[in-house]
Amino acid sequence: MKEFSTIELKRMTDDMIIKAIGEYVRSIRLDRNLTQEQLGDRAGVHRTTIRDLELGKRSTLLTLIQVLRSLDQLQTLKNFKVSKELSPLEMAKLEIQERKRASGSKSDQKPKTSDW
Repeated sequence: MKEFSTIELKRMTDDMIIKAIGEYVRSIRLDRNLTQEQLGDRAGVHRTTIRDLELGKRSTLLTLIQVLRSLDQLQTLKNFKVSKELSPLEMAKLEIQERKRASGSKSDQKPKTSDW
């Protein structure tokens, strides 16, 4: 299956993206040799819901997740995972703040007496 470039995605309308998702679901369903009714039974939705999804009609996110799970295609959502990555500058700041040596406990030190 062909992946869309970032430029292609930016040029697509919402309806075009929904239609592309429907085509993807249809393609995977046919590769698995499943009818719309069989996929609907597996996903816990009605056959017409599968039909509407494949035709690019608006559907709920929950329905899409149920269908992707039934097709064993949840990995298509992997780009939605948010992970905090530190920039090189933030990494450098943390390294500077990181302790390099131990100075010993301050309570063990005797107070300095004055030479006066």
